[in-house]
Amino acid sequence: MEIMDIKKILKFYRGKRILITGHTGFKGSWLSYILDYVGSEITGFSLKPNTEPSLFKSLNFTKKFNSIIGDIRDKDKLREIIKNFKPEFIFHLAAQPLVIESYQNPKDTFDVNFTGTLNLLEILRELNLSVQVIFVTTDKVYENLELGVPFIETDKLGGKDPYSASKAASEILIDSYNKSFFKDSNINIASARAGNVIGGGDWSQHRLLPDIIRSCFENSELVIRNSNSVRPWQHVLDPILGYLDLARKLSINPKVFKGAWNFGPNEKTPISVNDIIDIFKTKQELSNIKIEDDRSNKESKYLQLDISKSKTILNWKPRWSSEIAVEYTIKWYTQFYKNISANQLIIGDLKKYLK
Repeated sequence: MEIMDIKKILKFYRGKRILITGHTGFKGSWLSYILDYVGSEITGFSLKPNTEPSLFKSLNFTKKFNSIIGDIRDKDKLREIIKNFKPEFIFHLAAQPLVIESYQNPKDTFDVNFTGTLNLLEILRELNLSVQVIFVTTDKVYENLELGVPFIETDKLGGKDPYSASKAASEILIDSYNKSFFKDSNINIASARAGNVIGGGDWSQHRLLPDIIRSCFENSELVIRNSNSVRPWQHVLDPILGYLDLARKLSINPKVFKGAWNFGPNEKTPISVNDIIDIFKTKQELSNIKIEDDRSNKESKYLQLDISKSKTILNWKPRWSSEIAVEYTIKWYTQFYKNISANQLIIGDLKKYLK
């Protein structure tokens, strides 16, 4: 993707009415702040931030940014918001995003991830809108037989753990509504399957980079559960720019851009948890580590995405390698803990990305 393309994407959203569900989460906060920064008219609908610190609470938005606290399972509230706001674009990020949490609370995970998606689809079916919708799911929607092969969008969906299963079920649901109800309508839908997203401002539990950051800056023990697991690590700006360009092109040529899209890193050599830790050690002192590999096999060992479709048809490609993503993530947190504002840090990373 050329530099001018990125600027064109951001300029396109100036003045556009955009609904973002899950806007208080990690990716939702980055997406919300960037769109607010470029002049979009945004309504966010989400639960209260559930981490401390919180990226969303650390950011200062413009006065026109409309943040509504609510639950994606509240269909009536969501319908009221959409009916009154009449968004031109919807980015659906609201989710229960953690595998470990899904084992502890499987019903809540399915209620949020599947029924929340169903609520939005039903509201779109009921209302006569002209809108582009991006459903953000996950790289974990594929049936993973641990074959060591990157997944393409047409591979079989599945999910051993409740989180993955809830997201795979949502993908089937989205595809069904797309083909059954929205085939010849003004409602254009695509789903985005992103890899393991890292970047400044994520303080979630049971995620590698936030766990490492807590170990560094809060002197807590770093427990590594799956040291040899391989994941498609990528900086948060890469998929966010992908989502934005996908929605923009969906509005121009829906026949081409409907459907599922993978967003992942460009790595030819897959990167493991151990590799991430080694990269981190070259940038920051890291000592209080406890390797506690999970032998229950609750999470996939190898997971990579084939991004050929996004590169050739969408003309999207990741700009930062996994190593650079880790480096910029460390810098973000280091500066944040030195009291540099989250606003400055996000804009700083965006400017580096544009270069």
